[in-house]
Amino acid sequence: MSEGAAAETANVVDRFVGEHHHDDRIDVDTEISSAQATRLLWRCLKLLGCAKSLFAAKFALQVGTLCFQLLTPWIAKIVIDNVILQKPIGATDVPYPPFMQPIVAFLDGMTPLEIMFALAMGYLAGLILIGMRAGEVSVGLFGSSFTGQDETAAAENKISGAYSESGGLWGLAEYAVGVRLSQRLANELRTRLFQRLTRLPMAVLAEKRTGDSLYRVLYDTASIPWAALDPTLTLGTAILTGAANMVLIGYSYEATAPQLVWLAWAVLPLVFAVTFPASNIMRRINQTKRSAGSATTNAMEETVASIDAVQSLGGMRAEAEKFASRSLESYFRERVAFVVGLLLFIGAAVAVVAIGLWVVIIVTDGIIEGRMSPGDFGVLFGMFFGIVFVPIEIGSFWLNLQTKLAPARRIFFFIDYESDDDHTGTALARITQGVDIEHVDYAYPDGRTALADVSLAMRLGETIAIVGPSGAGKTTLGCLIPGFLTPTRGRVLIDGQDLATLDIDAVRSHVAYVFQEQSLLAESIRENLLLANSDATERQMLDALELAGCMPFVREMPDGIDTPLGLSGNTLSVGQQQRLCIARGLVRDTRILILDEPTSALDPETEKALFDAMDRIAEGRLLIVIAHRLSTIRRADRIAFLDDGVLVETGTHDELMQRDAGAYRRFVELQSRDAGP
Repeated sequence: MSEGAAAETANVVDRFVGEHHHDDRIDVDTEISSAQATRLLWRCLKLLGCAKSLFAAKFALQVGTLCFQLLTPWIAKIVIDNVILQKPIGATDVPYPPFMQPIVAFLDGMTPLEIMFALAMGYLAGLILIGMRAGEVSVGLFGSSFTGQDETAAAENKISGAYSESGGLWGLAEYAVGVRLSQRLANELRTRLFQRLTRLPMAVLAEKRTGDSLYRVLYDTASIPWAALDPTLTLGTAILTGAANMVLIGYSYEATAPQLVWLAWAVLPLVFAVTFPASNIMRRINQTKRSAGSATTNAMEETVASIDAVQSLGGMRAEAEKFASRSLESYFRERVAFVVGLLLFIGAAVAVVAIGLWVVIIVTDGIIEGRMSPGDFGVLFGMFFGIVFVPIEIGSFWLNLQTKLAPARRIFFFIDYESDDDHTGTALARITQGVDIEHVDYAYPDGRTALADVSLAMRLGETIAIVGPSGAGKTTLGCLIPGFLTPTRGRVLIDGQDLATLDIDAVRSHVAYVFQEQSLLAESIRENLLLANSDATERQMLDALELAGCMPFVREMPDGIDTPLGLSGNTLSVGQQQRLCIARGLVRDTRILILDEPTSALDPETEKALFDAMDRIAEGRLLIVIAHRLSTIRRADRIAFLDDGVLVETGTHDELMQRDAGAYRRFVELQSRDAGP
């Protein structure tokens, strides 16, 4: 093969099964080794600890169903031999197993018609208890159902789906327990993942796509309950079924057909030969499939979130085409997974059918030679497929497991992701002094330096303005105080204690940070305020709204503070959103309040009203204002001027303006010149 042909072949293979990370920027190393697969499986199994009672009930009900299944072929033997062929009970050399002895003893001496009547009554009772027949597989409340192949269509069906190998009252009970068990496991994992995603470091959140997070929480978690239940309930029941049938064949047919046992178990290496080599390719296919699904969700979420920009720039067609392209890629990946799974199923089915034909020959020879009766044909086939079911289940279990390990890896990737919030330390009951920044450096993950050797002391009762041109590191410095970012070098001290040694949740309970970008819930104004302080009284909320200058527009709303807002608060103007965010920070009632560009979207009159209330806002607090507008800056007790990540100078506005060659003075003069007359 030429180099060109080899490269083309490699491209085709990569297109079909290769890894495609699409637009994921954090989780990019997606290959799963066999050792990692084993560890992921163990972690899925540990989830069963949160639903021990439900798991035990489901297992007990499945074992009960197995007992009913073992009766079926022997009842069929009685019908064929003793009713249809009218042979007396016990006429053949094949002994009935012990659990059939009471039934055989009860039927012994009856006429064929009486035997049939007794069995019919037993069947009627079984119909009510276990349905039409034991072994009836059902994935929905009313039987088998087909669902879409893609994860977004099938996710809820997986979470709320269950199965029972019996019907009737027994099957309904087993199904109900199965649904509850699956939902409990999925909810446990969904909650853990969601909690973890809310605590990711700020630097990671800046790179994390919202659509990908939604996909992992809603769709990836749907597969995990079955990653825990298949190796235990499904596989465990299959092994019990195979073992029971092995014992029964040995007990009843050891003298007449011993080769059937070994023939049945010959399926095991055949199925393994088909399925095990394909496990790696199945993991890769399903990882790629889910990456494509996440990319589709990302495209939709980002377009909807920026719909005003898309429409204003006429980008609707381009965005629709991007979404269509990613959606088609996702569907293609679904088809690849389906086709590969189908081919592997066909390979395993061919092996089973070939051995099944061999069994037919052995059994029919036994009947012709008189060693067996026609009723034994049904018994042996029932038990044979009960044994064959085990290696098939083991082989298909391992293959199907690969489709669940891809989402498991995606989930545990972020559950395990190291966060600055992980450390627990000394609880901080109250802040009485202030914050000290000592020789702090901060570098972004890509290597860019944001802060270099910054030292700054800030005390309660002060209003500190952090000032500087765009990209100077102002917001980065502010984010160090509540521990949103961790210094690359140096320390952040609160009341003299290193932030790294304090309980981060306790620290943040004393710090309110109002970001420059308005971020409001699509709930009422009241709910937005209660997000900051769930114990806030009506009076506290109204006072915060008054201080932030919100009451003029709140009074005009039909339901006042109970008026619901649109998505991200877009039923308000940008200035109103900014004021409401400030009010939310105020209602938190913390000792440290950080306002990041609090007046950037305010008109001069509203800005003046806000800062006329600055003394009341700052009373008893450390108020840190990150700003560049002169009207905001000059009211501060002290100004810390940053340039290119370096703290250049500190002082009051008047002190800094007296420095002829001062960096702050040049900054103010440049602003004044740009503002014009």
